[in-house]
Amino acid sequence: MTAADIIKDIKARKFKPVYLLHGEEPYYIDQVIHYMEAHVLNEMEKGFNQTVLYGKDTDMSMIMNAAKRYPMMSDYQLIIVKEAQDLKWAKETEGNSKSAEFVLNYFEKPMPSTILVLGYKYANFDKRKKIYKAIDKNGLVFQSELVRDYKLAGWIEELVREKGYKIAPQASALMAEYLGTDLSKIANEVEKLFLNIGKETTIDTDLIQKNIGISKEYNVFELQKALAVKNVLKCNQIINYFADNPKANPMVMVMANLSAYFTKILKYHYLQNKADAAKELGVNPYFVKDFETAARSYSLGKTFDIVSLLREYDLKSKGVDSTGNTTDGELLKELLFKMIH
Repeated sequence: MTAADIIKDIKARKFKPVYLLHGEEPYYIDQVIHYMEAHVLNEMEKGFNQTVLYGKDTDMSMIMNAAKRYPMMSDYQLIIVKEAQDLKWAKETEGNSKSAEFVLNYFEKPMPSTILVLGYKYANFDKRKKIYKAIDKNGLVFQSELVRDYKLAGWIEELVREKGYKIAPQASALMAEYLGTDLSKIANEVEKLFLNIGKETTIDTDLIQKNIGISKEYNVFELQKALAVKNVLKCNQIINYFADNPKANPMVMVMANLSAYFTKILKYHYLQNKADAAKELGVNPYFVKDFETAARSYSLGKTFDIVSLLREYDLKSKGVDSTGNTTDGELLKELLFKMIH
C-alpha cells in the first residue's frame, strides 16, 4: 500500500490494530502519522484516548501496557510512537526473555480497540524478525522508500498535479537539482509557491527564482546547458558566480549534479535505440535533445575523461591529493577548464 492508500482507508474508518511505518524516507511516514493524529479521533475523544510517545523516552513495556488499555467513551484509542527507531528493540524484543515473549504475544494478538502506530524512520526494519512477521500478519506494514535523484523532477510534477496546479519541466528539474532529495523540504517549498499563484498559472523558472531564491541564470541546470554547447563564456560566468556564492552553491552539490549529468551522457553514447533515451536515462522527454547536443559536443572518449575528472576533483574537494589552501571555487574553475578543453 502507498501512503495515499493508507490515508484513504483511514478516511473510510478502516483501521488496523498495528501499523509499522518504516523506511529510509521520512516524508511519507510523517504524512501518515500527521493525518492519523489529526483525524482518527475527534477532539473530545483525543483527551482520554490519544497518546503520543517518543522512542528515546519510552520502552516496549510502557507501550504494551498502554496498548492493553480499553478506550474511554470511544470505539478506539490511538497510540503513536514517533521516532520508534530509538527504542531498544534488540534488548526488549529479541531472544527468549519474558519481556520479548510479552511483546511478541501482543503483536500476535493485538487489541482490536487499540490503534498502535510505530514510526520507524531513516532505516528499514529487519524483515527477518518475528515481531515484523507478526505485525505483517495481524496489522499493516508500510515501507517508505527513498525517491532516487533521477526521479525527483517527476515526483515534483506529480505532487504539483495532485494539488491541481501545473509546472513546466524546466522548473521541476531546477527544483530537483537545487533542493536535493529531502521530500519534506521540497513539499514545503511547493506549498509556498501555491500561496503566491492561482491554479491557472503554470509554475515556470521565473516563479522558482522569485519565490524559492534560486538564480535562474546562474545554477547547475544552466551550467549543464552551457557545457552541452561548450559556451565557454557562459560556463565561466556561472562558475565564477558559484565561487562567489559557495553557501548557495556548495561544491558537493555541484559535483553530484555534474557527475549524474555526464554519466547520463555516457549512457546516451551506448544506447542502441535513441528513441528510448528518455526511459533509459530516467529523464523527462523534454530534455532528451539536451543530451543529444551534449553527446555531439563530447565524444565517447572525452566523456569517459570527464567522468574520471569529476571523480578526481570530488576527492580533491574532500582533501585527497589537494593542497590545503585550494578553495572550492578554484577547484571548480580548474575542473571546468579541463572539461571543456
